[in-house]
Amino acid sequence: MVQLLGLVLLSFFVISVLLVPFINILYKIKFQRQKQKTRDIFEARTPIFDKLHAHKIGTPVGGGTLIIFVVAILFLFVTSLSPIFGIERTSIYPYKSEIQLILFTFLSFGILGLYDDLRKTFGFKRAHFWGLRFRYKFLIQWILALVISWILYKDLGIDVVNIRFFDVFDLGIFYVPFAAFVIVSFANAVNISDGLDGLAAGLLVISLIAFLIMSRSILDTTLSSFIGLLIGSLIAFLYFNIWPARIWLGDVGALSLGATLAVSGLLLGKPIALAVIGGVFVIEVTSSLLQLLSKKLRGKKLFEVAPIHLWLQNKGWEEPKIVFRFWLAQMIFATFGLWLSFF
Repeated sequence: MVQLLGLVLLSFFVISVLLVPFINILYKIKFQRQKQKTRDIFEARTPIFDKLHAHKIGTPVGGGTLIIFVVAILFLFVTSLSPIFGIERTSIYPYKSEIQLILFTFLSFGILGLYDDLRKTFGFKRAHFWGLRFRYKFLIQWILALVISWILYKDLGIDVVNIRFFDVFDLGIFYVPFAAFVIVSFANAVNISDGLDGLAAGLLVISLIAFLIMSRSILDTTLSSFIGLLIGSLIAFLYFNIWPARIWLGDVGALSLGATLAVSGLLLGKPIALAVIGGVFVIEVTSSLLQLLSKKLRGKKLFEVAPIHLWLQNKGWEEPKIVFRFWLAQMIFATFGLWLSFF
């Protein structure tokens, strides 16, 4: 545990040193939130969103780029030289396969998110594919998730779901679409939650701390080392992301971190605990899904605005109040998820 805490401090220090110059670069190249009239996936205007978030125009996006770059480099460095750091290589999975899976998830979803951030910031207007409308981005997410799920199933031999108080269910080949659904769901859940200053990053830190405890308990040093580095980087990032934010994760960070959070839960064999520990993310994405289904099937909104953090903001709740209370809720969800895992 001492070594893992050292990794948290290492990534915290590196991100802390690099973040201010990185923010200045983003301002210089104008990689910032643009003034525009946003649309939902049905191409309908979102005036409430535009009104509530008008003050955020000009804030740099793409903060996840630095996190991904630094954590990936540090992770490769640490795993290559783990004996020097006093970290014994222990895992229930093939060592190299687990490293490759984690990095592929982390980087592939990050690249997809970065492209979408660049598109929204610098243009590529309306090109049918290269404009990456929602349907295409969603399709690519599923392709990546299915590849990752196949690696989990074929190379790492994971095909069971452990539901506490019930039984262990062997899904066989059906584990692949199940895992892909979990990955796509959490990638979008974190992306949806990255709408208020500090919300997504804070929720991720809380969830990852729970997973760090779980990965440490099964002596998976590969996963726990990666999670430790991720926690430190997010804590440093949060200093500049809490209200009023000077930088945002952007799609690059939200999609990457959401997919990686899901894969962490799947590697631990705890997809149900993942849903509990990431409870606020589940609520956020569910509220958006219900809104979209209502528009599609009923032709009208279920809520004035979704996801739920926007609904509360529209009701008059101040942004920091929503964020802090969602953090508290996530702490309770994480505690409950850990209790279920160790009960």
